[in-house]
Amino acid sequence: MTAQVQILEPREVPLGGPRAMTVRRTLPQRRRSFIGAWCFVDHYGPDDVAVTGGMMLPPHPHTGLQTVSWLFTGAIVHADSSGGRGHIPPGVLSLMTAGRAITHSEYTTDDTTVLHGVQLWVALPDAERFVEPGYERYEPAPVTGPGWEARVFMGSLLGATSPVRTFSSLVGAELRLAAGTSLDLEVDPAHEHGVLVDTGAVRFAGGAVGRDELGYVAPGARSLRLEADEDSRVVLLGGTPLGEEIVMWWNFIGRDHDEVAAYRANYQRAIGRDEPGVTDPGQFTIVPDEAGNAPLPAPPLPNLRLRSRA
Repeated sequence: MTAQVQILEPREVPLGGPRAMTVRRTLPQRRRSFIGAWCFVDHYGPDDVAVTGGMMLPPHPHTGLQTVSWLFTGAIVHADSSGGRGHIPPGVLSLMTAGRAITHSEYTTDDTTVLHGVQLWVALPDAERFVEPGYERYEPAPVTGPGWEARVFMGSLLGATSPVRTFSSLVGAELRLAAGTSLDLEVDPAHEHGVLVDTGAVRFAGGAVGRDELGYVAPGARSLRLEADEDSRVVLLGGTPLGEEIVMWWNFIGRDHDEVAAYRANYQRAIGRDEPGVTDPGQFTIVPDEAGNAPLPAPPLPNLRLRSRA
């Protein structure tokens, strides 16, 4: 039986504020909130940094997730309150585990002229979401075959396994296919999968997926075919369905409105902006910012209670 492919189209979103670089977001959206535990997919570039300013994210908070930075062109520098530091060029994974709480910054390097990549989030399952924060950097070796090349940065695929820590069963990989190439991927049938097309266009499990689109396939398949009519680069994401409801607002992931509201109040206290609702004044430590920028303040909560995503 041929898997059915759901096509998720991107929307443009300013990253870090209205004057920041623009990203193309395919997850979350009304039609789908997750692929496995992957809950956030931003795709950006190729951007002329002299025009856009590149990535400029002063210290800001996260809870209950892992952030994944993966670049095709350019480089960024990462710093976080767990002590994690990293210079991230193309082909190197930057993986930050927020756990109970973390703050971090990300900036384009001074020598970057063109910035191009993806920013991804993984929701931590309820049993693991208060783990200690941490940081890992990993450079996967390429795996090659006739007309294709893969770099597996999380999980296992095509005989390669990433050693980085994950908290649910998932996979993440960059795949490059030459025009006319067909690649059959042996996959975990318990996983759902998505393919984000960066360049070119592909058929994924028989469905056409165009540039900037995310093609989704439900669990059940043991093999998925990728076909490229032109030179193409895609990011494959997969994982066991999370099976939980989360509340995701700004940079926080929690389980209900009150929890997220408390995270916001605790963070505002940490940056010297006292507001009602503080439950843990020591939850956040602010990472020093070498660029000399002040931490980003949290936006106001909406007037309505935050709703969960399933």
